[in-house]
Amino acid sequence: MKFRCERDVLAEALGAAGRAATGRTGSLPVLQGIRLELKGDRLTVTGSDLELTVQYELTVDGQQDGGMVVPKLTSDIVKSLGDPKVELLAEGEEVTVAAGRSRFTIRPWAYDDYPRVGSTTASSVTLPAADFIDALRQVVRAASTDEQKPQLTGVLLAAEAGGLRLVATDSYRLAVRDLAGTTVLGTDQQVLVPARALQEVIRLASGSGELTLRLGERDATFEVASARVTTRLIDQPFPNYRQLMPQPAPNVLTIDKDAFTDALRRVRLLARDTIPVRLHLGGPTLRLEAISNDRGTVSEEVDAQFDGTELTIAFNAEYLASGIDACAGEQVTLSTQRESNRPAVLRGLGTDDYFYLLMPQKV
Repeated sequence: MKFRCERDVLAEALGAAGRAATGRTGSLPVLQGIRLELKGDRLTVTGSDLELTVQYELTVDGQQDGGMVVPKLTSDIVKSLGDPKVELLAEGEEVTVAAGRSRFTIRPWAYDDYPRVGSTTASSVTLPAADFIDALRQVVRAASTDEQKPQLTGVLLAAEAGGLRLVATDSYRLAVRDLAGTTVLGTDQQVLVPARALQEVIRLASGSGELTLRLGERDATFEVASARVTTRLIDQPFPNYRQLMPQPAPNVLTIDKDAFTDALRRVRLLARDTIPVRLHLGGPTLRLEAISNDRGTVSEEVDAQFDGTELTIAFNAEYLASGIDACAGEQVTLSTQRESNRPAVLRGLGTDDYFYLLMPQKV
């Protein structure tokens, strides 16, 4: 196998495939590598752990058809090369990566040991990538990374009247985004897609015009330009998020998003680990405070508008910052009940297609 390719194009493909090629599948060590297959001038780059598969198809200067499975280190090697043209050659038990005056020789994995992976043959739906990716960014952040609770590590895609709803929760926060007019599921249909796969979709589809979605009985495939992400669906019941849907709130804080973010960034210097950030609501300002017995204290006030009863409520600083960042617009609202132990809701001012619900912490 032999081909020449643009360094940056190949590095992007190897990097994306390498993120799927984790070392978790101990029974198949070859899955720690990245599979390259050349037919003519078409190079297919594949990384998979059998749960998630990322494939790239590239146009290269093909000189000898064949295949190889290279270690993930190859991605770093290609990125490091100074010359923009790269040549890969597989002969026997060696793979040579060369560019300019640089030449690496690496040991490949056994090509024939790599399992065949493919995408679903289900019918496809094509939708504008920008809106879907924007929705994913807002919601994926609330998914859990705890694999002991697989139902919380996914994003629920559910058919709703007039469109599509995306939902994620880690039991401490809940993010919900509605996409009106977007129809990708059947009536009352819902699927639970691993957040890890959707994070890869975000990376690959950003800046693209269209995205194609194929849903099978057990898997989903997202196609954009020359890239394809295939993932197994999570076969677990998603929590009943509807019981947490926001209720009318008597307290509403309205504040400039950038000012809130900047103040919180400084307060977070002390609000680390288990130290929450306290929000003192009332009057024409919002006061943020963090108290650490080991590090000290910090307090900052920000101009704001508040309607309701004075209240002090505390949150995980990282989760709060993430929710503010997800809201659209120049101003955000924070709605609370009168009790400091009830969930609060963040929204972009004047928007009703997204909300971020956050559980408070005890202080």
